[in-house]
Amino acid sequence: MTTAAASSSSRTLKYNDGATQFRLRLILSLLSNRPLLLRNIRSDDLDAPGLHEHEASFLRLLDRLTNGTKIEINATGTQLRFKPGVLLGGEVEHTCPISSGSSRSVGWYLEGIAPLAAFGKEPLSLTLHGITDGTSDVDPSPDYLMASFIPFMIKLGIGGDDNSNDGRFPPSIKVSRRGAAPLGGGTVHFYCPIVKELKPLELLNFGKVKRVRGNAISCRIPPSSAARVAHSAKGVLHRLLPDVWIHTDVHSGSRKKANEDAGAGGGCGQSPGLSVMLTATTTEGICLSAECSMNHNLRGGDSDNNNYNQPIERRQMELPEDLGKRSSAMLLHEIHAGGCVDTSCQSFALLMMCLTPEDVSRIRLGPLSQYTIVSLRMYKEALGVEFKLRVDD
Repeated sequence: MTTAAASSSSRTLKYNDGATQFRLRLILSLLSNRPLLLRNIRSDDLDAPGLHEHEASFLRLLDRLTNGTKIEINATGTQLRFKPGVLLGGEVEHTCPISSGSSRSVGWYLEGIAPLAAFGKEPLSLTLHGITDGTSDVDPSPDYLMASFIPFMIKLGIGGDDNSNDGRFPPSIKVSRRGAAPLGGGTVHFYCPIVKELKPLELLNFGKVKRVRGNAISCRIPPSSAARVAHSAKGVLHRLLPDVWIHTDVHSGSRKKANEDAGAGGGCGQSPGLSVMLTATTTEGICLSAECSMNHNLRGGDSDNNNYNQPIERRQMELPEDLGKRSSAMLLHEIHAGGCVDTSCQSFALLMMCLTPEDVSRIRLGPLSQYTIVSLRMYKEALGVEFKLRVDD
């Protein structure tokens, strides 16, 4: 596998299907040191052809994290040539754009940076400003990434007890200020030490669920809403096990700006939002997480009604009780799948396993998502790594 990857390191990765898996293709270009060519980026979209604002912002962020990277975009934005440089790391601050129709949360950027963070010249200290919560389950929140991605990175030896991280702190994600969609206003800090070599991984034993922890987050809505979410979620989970704790993180937005900047209660942006994140821990140290945010698009009668001329006051938001039950159902679905990582972490876990030494790494997964299946094909093409899949009886 190493020989195949080395022999094809100079060939350009070419894709003619536009911005499909945009971040992952850029990540593989940097990790394999192979140029990337994307064609037909929304060439059929007459209203907004080419790269969106958040994709151009992600390219700018990669440019700041690397040295020698060359980015060429044609006049219409429908073709991208990307020549990877050298990952640097260091202290970087970036503002995620907020625009109507194409805004992505801070978690979308962190999910793309996480596979690269440990391979720079120096530890990465990244500060991102933008939307942290309330993306209607489209993008992961920093809380989810901290509960799911970070423990997996530590298992690989990033920030472990060895000397590979030069005595630095383990990787972490901290939210210093909340910012719900659509206006954002949040701030997130991501730190990741460097690593010389990843550890081979073997995660096969799931164990039994021993506890569930969670956090219900509300911004600029009545404080009782977060408590209603937590109570509803616990009502479902307490039928299965007693050790369930769901904390409430309430940000009313009524504090003075000076206190918000000082970190009193974290502060929040100008938009209301409500979300919940749950994590189940097993006896084998496996962490499975699920999150969801309040759906603001429900309307009276038929939720699939596309009559956007309906008065705003007749539109209905999802009840906090329904949000709590939905989050518990999502967590139970992840537990029932029986994987050692949750569904949203599958592609990231397999990519990091591609970067481990030649020793065999093994992991137990639940049903593969469509995104993970496409990712496996890309790993074979860009890195020359194949996985052997076996059905667990």
